[in-house]
This record gives sequence, C-alpha cells and structure tokens, in this order.
Amino acid sequence: MDKNKYKMLVNKYTPKENRLYNSLIAFIVGGLMGVLGQFLVSFYSYYFSIPVKDASVFMIITLVFLGCFLTCLGFFDKMVSFARCGLIIPITGFAHSMMSAALEYKKEGLVTGIGANMFKLAGTVIIFGVVSAYLFGLLRVVVMGG
Repeated sequence: MDKNKYKMLVNKYTPKENRLYNSLIAFIVGGLMGVLGQFLVSFYSYYFSIPVKDASVFMIITLVFLGCFLTCLGFFDKMVSFARCGLIIPITGFAHSMMSAALEYKKEGLVTGIGANMFKLAGTVIIFGVVSAYLFGLLRVVVMGG
C-alpha cells in the first residue's frame, strides 16, 4: 500500500475533533474554576476574617486538595475528558499530574516509586516556571531599575 492510500485510510477512520465545541467547553469550565476560586477567597476572607492575600493561599491549597482527592477517587480523569484544558491548565491539573504519578508508582515503594516518579511530568512545569520567573524578574530589574 502506498503512502497516500494509507494516509487517506487513516484520515477516513480518525475521529474528527470539534475545536469550537472543545474551546467553548474549556472556556466555560475554566471560567467556572475562576468563579470557584474567587468564591473560596471571599469565603475564607469573610468567615475567617483574614486578609485577601492569605485567603488566596487557602484557595490554592483547597484547589490542590480537590484535584488530588478527585484523582484518588478516579473522577478527575473523567472530568478532564469532558472539560479538557478547562481543568488541566489551572492548578488542579498540576495537582492531578503529581497525584496520578504517585498513585501509579506507589507499589514500587516510597523512595523508588513515589519519590522518583512523582515529578516526571510536574518537574518540567516546576523547572520552566522557576526559570521563567527568574528571567522575568531579571528583566524587570533591568528595565525598571529595581
């Protein structure tokens, strides 16, 4: 079979992606995540009488916990298959990537299993986040003078 015929056969049976629908769902779910985050900040700052800056930290902790908890229960993968980037891009996606790696390698032990494999995907996010934060901080110092 030649390459063109094979390519046509593959294209015929490859499911077509509806990018507009997926973008709309990701936009809505991401927006709802933002609303949930703002609700948590308002809740923590009002009911615990703490500054908004501190309430923001509690909001992040809550979202990371929810991402890990839903991953452990097996719901997060199902939610991501529907919401796509609406759940993967926020901090919940980061928590999910670390927790799913930890769950996958837990049988190999704490050090060689969980410890060695938990940062396989999340480690790149951490490294590029730290490096880009350093570079943008350096750029700000150079441009704005401190």
